[in-house]
Amino acid sequence: MKQSHAFVARRALASHCAALTRPGPGSADLVEALRHAAARLARSLREPLARLSGADAADVAIDPPREMAFAQFAPSGLHAYSIYETAPGKAHVLSAIGAEALLRLVDRAFGGPGEAPRPLPRELPMSAELMTQRIEAILAAELARALGSAGAVRPTIHPLRRDSELAQLQAFAPSAPLAVLDIAVSEGTRAPWQIRLGVPIAALGMLTGIAPPADPVARAAVAADPGAEPFAALPLRLTALLVDTRLPLHAVSRLEAGQVLSLPIARQVPLLAGRQTIGHGTIGAIDDRVAIQMTRLV
Repeated sequence: MKQSHAFVARRALASHCAALTRPGPGSADLVEALRHAAARLARSLREPLARLSGADAADVAIDPPREMAFAQFAPSGLHAYSIYETAPGKAHVLSAIGAEALLRLVDRAFGGPGEAPRPLPRELPMSAELMTQRIEAILAAELARALGSAGAVRPTIHPLRRDSELAQLQAFAPSAPLAVLDIAVSEGTRAPWQIRLGVPIAALGMLTGIAPPADPVARAAVAADPGAEPFAALPLRLTALLVDTRLPLHAVSRLEAGQVLSLPIARQVPLLAGRQTIGHGTIGAIDDRVAIQMTRLV
């Protein structure tokens, strides 16, 4: 019995191009690319932040990026949280600015010595929100300039919405991994004030230019039209989140009929479809019924 055979391929073997077989950048490569962008960002932030605070010069130091889950992003104390949208890719970037820093800048803007009140307020005043918008514009412009590699198209970054409660932004899942930059801004002998930036690690390749975004033409080819059947008549449950508060267990256990609870309602009420925030609005009334007027859409 003959045990040896001559095997002949019935068809040519597949030959893939290098773009398909080359492994993508690892997490360490992505964080390293962000570290180089952070060095550029530290240099570019000095002048606009100095103009914002009215100081002759501002020293900006950025710690090396570190990884953490979104659930750990919020620093302690009162902060103004902002979410930004990037293009291409529509990734999201987060920032956190401390209340003390904002109130110091507001005091300086109105001719004061740049001191925050003691104790700090429980909520940020409107003046602090306006100062937050000015810092957002600076961060968005300078971060877009700092990101991207040589020859790559730099992303555009736009502030999307802000809130003093990070949960209201509905930014990421609690376990979503972020690359976090802690920025310290020093003005002479004053104590430095802090800014924290968070970038999803999954979007770092696209934002830094070392991994191209998905083909937008391919995505558009399979996009569903919400105005056409069978999707147009699909009912969606919308929820206007008027208040989200926490009470200690001992207070909940003593609740009784007729008791009045003080519930702070946000100026901008989020409108949710399922768990996804689709817009924000203000609460009013129409024909003796509570209504919400949309102010912006996500």
